[in-house]
Amino acid sequence: MSDTPRATFGGRRAIPPNNSNAEEKDLPTEELVGLLPRTVHLQDYLNVTAVHLFKERWDTNKFDHHTDKYDNDKLIVRRGQSFYIQIDFNRPYKPGKDFFRVEYVIGPYPQENKGTYIPVPIVSELQSGKWGAKVIMNEDRSVRLSIQSSPECIVGKFRMYVAVWTPYGILRTRRNPETDTYILFNPWCEEDAVYLENEREREEYVLNDIGVIFYGDFNDIKSRSWSYGQFEDGILDACLYVMDRAQMDLSGRGNPIKVSRVGSAMINAKDDQGVIVGSWDNVYAYGVPPSAWTGSVDILLEYKSTENPVSYGQCWVFAGVFNTFLRCLGIPARVITNYFSAHDNDANLQMDIFLEEDGSVSSKLTKDSVWNYHCWNEAWMTRPDLPVGFGGWQAVDSTPQENSDGMYRCGPASVQAVKHGHVCFQFDAPFVFAEVNSDLIYITAKRDGTHVVENMDTTHIGKLIVTKQIGGDGMQDITDTYKFQEGQEEERLALETALMYGAKKVLNTDGVVKSRSNVDMDFRVENAVLGKDFQVTITFQNNSPNRYTISAYLSGNITFYTGVSKTEFKNETFDVTLEPFSSKEKEVLVRAGDYMGKLLEQAFLHFFVTARINESKDVLAKQKSAMLTIPKVIIKVRGAAIVGSDMIVTVEFTNPLKETLQNVWLYLDGPGIIKPHRKLFHEIRPNATVQWEEVCRPWVSGPRRLIASMTSDSLRHVYGELDLHIQRRPSV
Repeated sequence: MSDTPRATFGGRRAIPPNNSNAEEKDLPTEELVGLLPRTVHLQDYLNVTAVHLFKERWDTNKFDHHTDKYDNDKLIVRRGQSFYIQIDFNRPYKPGKDFFRVEYVIGPYPQENKGTYIPVPIVSELQSGKWGAKVIMNEDRSVRLSIQSSPECIVGKFRMYVAVWTPYGILRTRRNPETDTYILFNPWCEEDAVYLENEREREEYVLNDIGVIFYGDFNDIKSRSWSYGQFEDGILDACLYVMDRAQMDLSGRGNPIKVSRVGSAMINAKDDQGVIVGSWDNVYAYGVPPSAWTGSVDILLEYKSTENPVSYGQCWVFAGVFNTFLRCLGIPARVITNYFSAHDNDANLQMDIFLEEDGSVSSKLTKDSVWNYHCWNEAWMTRPDLPVGFGGWQAVDSTPQENSDGMYRCGPASVQAVKHGHVCFQFDAPFVFAEVNSDLIYITAKRDGTHVVENMDTTHIGKLIVTKQIGGDGMQDITDTYKFQEGQEEERLALETALMYGAKKVLNTDGVVKSRSNVDMDFRVENAVLGKDFQVTITFQNNSPNRYTISAYLSGNITFYTGVSKTEFKNETFDVTLEPFSSKEKEVLVRAGDYMGKLLEQAFLHFFVTARINESKDVLAKQKSAMLTIPKVIIKVRGAAIVGSDMIVTVEFTNPLKETLQNVWLYLDGPGIIKPHRKLFHEIRPNATVQWEEVCRPWVSGPRRLIASMTSDSLRHVYGELDLHIQRRPSV
């Protein structure tokens, strides 16, 4: 099938690794047996004059295979399902006398036993699960075939040939890029490993190109739209390029387990020159701030065109781009947000918060972090490598957190296995289990070196796990798919199972847990608007007949959403006297000047209150995050919302702050309406408004969405969106 490779493989293998979809070698147009007699002319035998693939958007191939949304002029089909082609010959085809077959080839070193060279036989009846071609029309010089692919076929871009048998050997069509055929995973095929039964779920998790990603804080959940854009021009080729860059063997590209695991490594650039460079240090001088991206299209196209990682991303960017990758290839996928997500370095199911004796947090001893939220993905597939019952949704995470088998990747981990504590099953189930099931433990580090457990919270981590609801923009609570309700017998059993399978849970303390205090403490943060003063109110409740005096400490910190503190902007100590069976409130004023100028990417403020009861020496501790309310970008449109008609989009932003915003970038995106655009404004003065207009011409009808973002040196995470219904072009 290919030229003999040079002997550079030391006897280890016969041919080089076949790991590039883009690289190719032409098959010979003639494979003759022996010498050809002078009187024989090969053109007298059956010759192919044309091949028709019915690859227009309105043709039955793309419509039946749910690939009509791809902005791609090649034939795109899903595996395990039949499609139609027509072959024109130089004379009428005679079934008993003439013999031909269609061939599909992928990669530079095709082999039949690897699935990279596929000879498709002409059969009388198509057989489920097997490649075959059935003649459904034979008229004049044309033959129409119904071709069925295997539901285990490699996913990628195949080259197509037609081979005709003669008494003297094989005649084959020349390489023709117009007949290239993409074959994708097929959630509509029962025999495919990614088969998803529910049609509404397929519409959402495969065909929806606009999503909603949830972020913020558990007590102040926010959402933003994300343009997945899996059908946009060039995105399918970019996704195949990602696997090429990973040097993933073509023979493994039909397995969704392998594809999703390679994807989780390649979407981040940590150790393999993957798609996105992660950055959590609030310095984005050499790229785009993570909050500015409106979708995946710009990122993937830039990665393919420059062949270099794109800067910068954080967890929701990794999750958004990974979702595009999975859906584009045909794997059902969704973005998940876990509120209070544990990043537990040794997966011991324990987040240790160490306190000094005065009640303040010891940054020296506290190494674990609790992310306000963390986004990852779920991909739907069977798991034949695991016992029965662990297929379905699999957690996959491309944010580079911990090393897995030598690379920064995570998953696929069976969500069902995580829920039941079966963390022994590959891949990376212990890490995912720890993200949603760790205990939060407050420990006082005494001057004499001993540790005393002051408080334990078994319900804080994995407080709420959500995804976008099917068919709408609302939030769907899926916490119960990852964990049983706290306190249930099943929850204890799942934890014991995880411990049995090797998840560590050893209290790193010399003392024992103290008994419950007679005083309860809680606090609330007033709705905090960017640039405004607000109050924090601490409440103490005395449940005993004793009188207590309390020394309390409030610390306000600017934090990354990962829970890591950058700087303290507020600290205040105060004393409270509690009469028997009474309660008391203490209000602390936080001024705008305290935090403005110190804010990070997501305007997160983290408050930590500790209080020592002087009489009993009990220590009370509580922490909460607040996300500042920030302004929005306004989007307006003028003109008819019709496919092919000009429409003017206006993006508008008003600076609500008392300071001038420098280096302001506005971003605009809308799959099917407008390609991603961006515009720079060098400054926006206080209370000033800027406007930016773009003319667009929608090319996709139906419900669509425009998405905008704003980023500047001192203000980020500003979004806006506008829903539209694009009408079809009126028929003439």
